[in-house]
Amino acid sequence: MLSLSVYVAENLQGDPLSGDLYLFCSRDRRLMKALYWDRNGFCLWQKRLEKDRFPWPQDREEVLGISRDELDMLLSGIDFFNAHKTLYFSGVT
Repeated sequence: MLSLSVYVAENLQGDPLSGDLYLFCSRDRRLMKALYWDRNGFCLWQKRLEKDRFPWPQDREEVLGISRDELDMLLSGIDFFNAHKTLYFSGVT
Protein backbone atom coordinates (compact mmCIF):
# COMPACT_ATOMS: atom_id res chain seq x y z
CA MET A 1 0.00 0.00 0.00
CA LEU A 2 2.87 2.35 0.76
CA SER A 3 4.18 1.93 -2.77
CA LEU A 4 0.82 3.02 -4.23
CA SER A 5 0.75 6.15 -2.08
CA VAL A 6 4.33 6.95 -3.12
CA TYR A 7 3.34 6.38 -6.76
CA VAL A 8 0.42 8.82 -6.35
CA ALA A 9 2.69 11.48 -4.87
CA GLU A 10 5.66 11.10 -7.22
CA ASN A 11 4.20 10.03 -10.56
CA LEU A 12 0.69 11.48 -10.49
CA GLN A 13 1.63 14.62 -8.53
CA GLY A 14 -1.39 13.91 -6.31
CA ASP A 15 -1.86 14.10 -2.57
CA PRO A 16 -2.60 10.60 -1.25
CA LEU A 17 -3.80 12.13 2.06
CA SER A 18 -6.46 14.31 0.38
CA GLY A 19 -9.24 11.74 0.53
CA ASP A 20 -9.37 11.52 -3.26
CA LEU A 21 -9.90 8.06 -4.71
CA TYR A 22 -7.06 6.68 -6.83
CA LEU A 23 -7.78 3.73 -9.13
CA PHE A 24 -5.20 1.31 -10.46
CA CYS A 25 -5.79 -1.46 -12.97
CA SER A 26 -3.49 -4.35 -13.83
CA ARG A 27 -2.13 -4.74 -17.34
CA ASP A 28 -4.48 -7.62 -18.10
CA ARG A 29 -7.38 -5.53 -16.64
CA ARG A 30 -8.54 -8.35 -14.37
CA LEU A 31 -7.47 -6.68 -11.11
CA MET A 32 -8.44 -3.23 -9.89
CA LYS A 33 -7.27 -1.48 -6.73
CA ALA A 34 -8.67 1.66 -5.14
CA LEU A 35 -6.64 3.69 -2.65
CA TYR A 36 -7.88 6.55 -0.49
CA TRP A 37 -7.22 8.18 2.88
CA ASP A 38 -10.01 7.81 5.43
CA ARG A 39 -9.59 10.05 8.51
CA ASN A 40 -6.81 8.08 10.21
CA GLY A 41 -5.36 5.66 7.68
CA PHE A 42 -5.21 4.39 4.12
CA CYS A 43 -7.97 2.19 2.74
CA LEU A 44 -7.08 -0.25 0.00
CA TRP A 45 -9.88 -1.94 -1.86
CA GLN A 46 -9.29 -4.65 -4.45
CA LYS A 47 -11.52 -6.46 -6.91
CA ARG A 48 -10.41 -9.31 -9.15
CA LEU A 49 -12.51 -10.58 -12.02
CA GLU A 50 -12.56 -14.31 -12.64
CA LYS A 51 -14.01 -13.84 -16.11
CA ASP A 52 -13.90 -10.87 -18.48
CA ARG A 53 -11.95 -7.66 -18.00
CA PHE A 54 -12.56 -4.21 -16.58
CA PRO A 55 -13.20 -1.51 -19.18
CA TRP A 56 -10.35 0.98 -18.96
CA PRO A 57 -9.62 4.19 -20.86
CA GLN A 58 -6.74 4.51 -23.27
CA ASP A 59 -6.27 8.18 -22.42
CA ARG A 60 -5.01 9.45 -19.04
CA GLU A 61 -7.31 12.47 -19.26
CA GLU A 62 -10.40 10.23 -19.37
CA VAL A 63 -9.43 8.68 -16.06
CA LEU A 64 -8.96 11.95 -14.19
CA GLY A 65 -12.60 12.99 -14.18
CA ILE A 66 -14.54 9.80 -13.44
CA SER A 67 -17.77 10.55 -11.58
CA ARG A 68 -19.30 8.36 -8.87
CA ASP A 69 -21.92 7.04 -11.33
CA GLU A 70 -19.19 6.21 -13.83
CA LEU A 71 -17.21 4.44 -11.10
CA ASP A 72 -20.26 2.30 -10.34
CA MET A 73 -20.56 1.46 -14.04
CA LEU A 74 -16.85 0.70 -14.26
CA LEU A 75 -17.06 -1.74 -11.33
CA SER A 76 -20.11 -3.34 -12.94
CA GLY A 77 -18.20 -3.84 -16.19
CA ILE A 78 -20.08 -1.23 -18.22
CA ASP A 79 -17.74 0.39 -20.73
CA PHE A 80 -18.89 4.01 -20.53
CA PHE A 81 -15.59 5.16 -22.08
CA ASN A 82 -16.82 3.97 -25.47
CA ALA A 83 -20.50 4.79 -24.96
CA HIS A 84 -22.26 7.28 -27.18
CA LYS A 85 -21.47 10.84 -26.19
CA THR A 86 -24.06 13.60 -26.05
CA LEU A 87 -23.99 15.75 -29.16
CA TYR A 88 -24.27 19.52 -28.85
CA PHE A 89 -25.12 21.68 -31.85
CA SER A 90 -24.39 25.37 -32.16
CA GLY A 91 -26.86 26.00 -34.93
CA VAL A 92 -28.71 24.62 -37.91
CA THR A 93 -27.12 24.80 -41.35
